[in-house]
Amino acid sequence: MNASPLILLLGSNQGNSRALLRKAIDLLQFRIGKIETASSVYSTKAWGETDQPDFLNQVVVIPYTGTAIQALEIVLNIEHEMGRVRSKKWGVRIIDIDLLYFGDKIHHTTTLTLPHAALHLRRFTLVPLVEILPDFVHPVFSKTQKQLLDACADQLDVLKLV
Repeated sequence: MNASPLILLLGSNQGNSRALLRKAIDLLQFRIGKIETASSVYSTKAWGETDQPDFLNQVVVIPYTGTAIQALEIVLNIEHEMGRVRSKKWGVRIIDIDLLYFGDKIHHTTTLTLPHAALHLRRFTLVPLVEILPDFVHPVFSKTQKQLLDACADQLDVLKLV
């Protein structure tokens, strides 16, 4: 079976967020596969529920031969293992791992929508995507990540960290 690129967004705004992103990457590589590409780490004000610390975000790409549901189960287990508690939508998070894309596959169930339903609305997702995959085409909108970013109405600052 051929691998498809599993494209994930990692985020954290609790504790040592850089270390938490690194731990999540280590666990993803151990459980899903070697990361092929990773964006820089970006700092962003919280989106949705804004009265909380800034987030650090990073996009990673992992070639994957499993199913989207299997990937979701692995990601949820990693979040749980790292101490994520889902108590409030858009609340503070020790770690958040979102499935953005699984190649050009379209998946829609009650538990998972791919491509991620809101990625085109969020600069904190699009900026790191454009850094590493500017020409990757959204399989529903038939637009590149660069085109989606150029059309994005979100005005939150997304600052690349060195």
